[in-house]
Amino acid sequence: MGEMRLSLEGLSCAGCVRRAEAAIESVAGAEDVRVNLANAEASFAAPGSKLEDVADALGKAGYPARTQKAEFTIEGMTCASCVARVEDAVNSLEGVREAQVNFASERLSVSFLAGAVDASDIIAAVQDAGYTARAVGDGQRESAGARRAGEAARLRRDALIAGALALPVFIMEMGGHLVPAFHHFIMGTIGQQTSWLIQFALTTLVLAWPGRQFYRAGFPALMRGAPDMNSLVAVGTMAAYLYSCVATFAPGLLPAASRAVYFEAAAVIVVLILAGRWMEARAKGQAGAAIERLVELAPDEVEIKRGESYERVPVAEVAVGDVLRLRPGERVPVDGSVTRGQSHVDEAMLTGEPLPVAKGTGDALVAGTVNGNGSLEMRAEKVGSETVLAGIVRAVEEAQAAKLPIQALVDRVTLWFVPVVMGLAVVTLGAWLALGAELAQALVASVSVLIIACPCAMGLATPMSIMVGTGRGAEKGIFFRKGDALQRLSDVGIVAFDKTGTLTEGKPVLTDFEAEGFERAELLRLVAAAEQGSEHPVAAAIVAAHEGDLPEASAFEAVSGQGVRAEVGGHALLVGTARMLEAEGIDLPGSHAWQEQGKSVSYIAVDGVYAGRLAVADALKPSAIETVKALKKRGILTAMITGDAEAAARHVAGQLGIDDVQAEVLPEGKLDAVRALQERGAVAFVGDGINDAPALSAADVGIAMGSGTDVAIESAEVVLMGGDPAKAAEAQGLASHVMRNIRQNLFWAFAYNAALIPVAAGVFYPLTGWLLSPMLAAGAMALSSVFVVTNALRLRRA
Repeated sequence: MGEMRLSLEGLSCAGCVRRAEAAIESVAGAEDVRVNLANAEASFAAPGSKLEDVADALGKAGYPARTQKAEFTIEGMTCASCVARVEDAVNSLEGVREAQVNFASERLSVSFLAGAVDASDIIAAVQDAGYTARAVGDGQRESAGARRAGEAARLRRDALIAGALALPVFIMEMGGHLVPAFHHFIMGTIGQQTSWLIQFALTTLVLAWPGRQFYRAGFPALMRGAPDMNSLVAVGTMAAYLYSCVATFAPGLLPAASRAVYFEAAAVIVVLILAGRWMEARAKGQAGAAIERLVELAPDEVEIKRGESYERVPVAEVAVGDVLRLRPGERVPVDGSVTRGQSHVDEAMLTGEPLPVAKGTGDALVAGTVNGNGSLEMRAEKVGSETVLAGIVRAVEEAQAAKLPIQALVDRVTLWFVPVVMGLAVVTLGAWLALGAELAQALVASVSVLIIACPCAMGLATPMSIMVGTGRGAEKGIFFRKGDALQRLSDVGIVAFDKTGTLTEGKPVLTDFEAEGFERAELLRLVAAAEQGSEHPVAAAIVAAHEGDLPEASAFEAVSGQGVRAEVGGHALLVGTARMLEAEGIDLPGSHAWQEQGKSVSYIAVDGVYAGRLAVADALKPSAIETVKALKKRGILTAMITGDAEAAARHVAGQLGIDDVQAEVLPEGKLDAVRALQERGAVAFVGDGINDAPALSAADVGIAMGSGTDVAIESAEVVLMGGDPAKAAEAQGLASHVMRNIRQNLFWAFAYNAALIPVAAGVFYPLTGWLLSPMLAAGAMALSSVFVVTNALRLRRA
């Protein structure tokens, strides 16, 4: 290993530099170590050590090597074997942490140590493996659809050209099998030799023109010892073509009984495989349409304020702080807030809500939403990759690039699949010849084995379903941040919900108020003043119930999950749960019917003495009952974890039909509650994504709910836009659909190869007389990939 470089984090002084150098020097073999504080970069020679060992030593010393992520589009991949070879080539680079290829989207995602490797190294490694790589920037996302459309158009053109050239070949050679008189017509007019010469000329054009892509990729891969799908097609068609050339130009080299041509097989194989790839490319474009639609939500141009006038500029030129004008019907270009004007904005792309939302001065606007009939002026606050829309696109792309655990077996199989098939083809040829068959018959069986084998279907089975499924979810406001969450969500046996804001509206109202030793209005004034510093929904309900000005509160303290304490007008107030006041030694009256009615009860103490209690009620969301019913219908247990009193929680659970209730749980106790549920099975937790962070991370699948810009898209593995609990049931149902679709695809891909390779080899010939034509083998192979892709596309209606 020559001189290596790493970008470091955490360097702040000369002492850090020395400690970082000492950490590198502690690794056996590291020498000539230099750490530069100015550019936070370490350089060293490590002839006898691994870069990962150096990175680990730096991490333990507190100066971790900076990790970067990059994405590349890969061209030239034709089957699942290609995926494994690209991954192996990139993973072999010193400094690469992880490389993952998505066959369906033709994307390579790489995590690597900054400074140790760069994009050019990765591109070179991919090229050495026989493929083409291009780095993906923000601007290139938009060209993905155009690239796929261009590929489909090229394959369509090649398939049509090959078809036009191959049709006369097929008619001349196979027409006599359909209409016997046609064979006699050929013999009586141009004769057999001339017919073969015409077939030779046309087939040569097919192979050298539209078919050359198979040879240009297949033979080099074979020479590298890494054969792929192109290699199978190249060897199979070339074997048929060369055999036919010998029969045509040097028939004396073959036994009389074996003098036949298979030009039509070579030509039609190319046509059918090109046609299959064309249909596959079209379907891939449809599968990726969800991301394309998301990207297209942002407009290309916007009106920006320059002085007292407005100028139309590309949206890429907008900077934070710029003032923009939105005309009626225009899409919001960036995230920001209204500075002037009133309108209604359609946020269906974010929340799924069909009704436009009223917007006025100070209200938030999100890129991609649609302005209604009013004219608005807005200030840009987040632009480019920082917008909510860009975050959604990234989340969907990351989920689509993920590999599920179920994919591990497929990767292991496909890496060795093509070499094994080529070995089987050789064994088939030898076995037929050993059993006394004619060379032509043995060649047909061997070529059929090469052509019918289809690793493409195996490689597409999982990523195509993930791509379409996550895209369908995005259309419905369900965003899978991690692809493997699909598999885990499909397997959950328990769905646990937070109550406030998840199953209820999160907008409680004060329904009852009792005062003891104070006038009701005075006590309400004191309590509202104490609560005005709290952000809890109950506090908002109390403050809203008081009319008039409120005195200032001092010494305010919010006790997490219990209540507040404050000083108001010379009085010390405690407002909160029974547990909180009892811990302060305050005697409280017995339970009240309010709790049995499902209301949340808070108790009030003034100057250490019980002074009253109040109740707030929070209406259930309209879809909450149906959500629970839908989950239970699938055999999934439902649970509710809430800080409310036992009686109130059980009342709400009874209304909803929830199976398990865990009440009076503090925020930090939700993690333990989730773990207790996990003893009974896999758990998905549905919460607001902020207050429920510990429970979301502890659950097998964390599902964050929110609306618009409030949703923390980084807080969970699944994010639901709009705050509708029905989307939690939809997400679980979609995950189940996707996993069922993947299993169907994998069964088809493996069963197809397991069943038809023996048929192509002629294993059943002695018993049934079945011997597959190479042309039928090519048709079956092309249709197998098309079947997998088409089956995945059914998820668009899930």
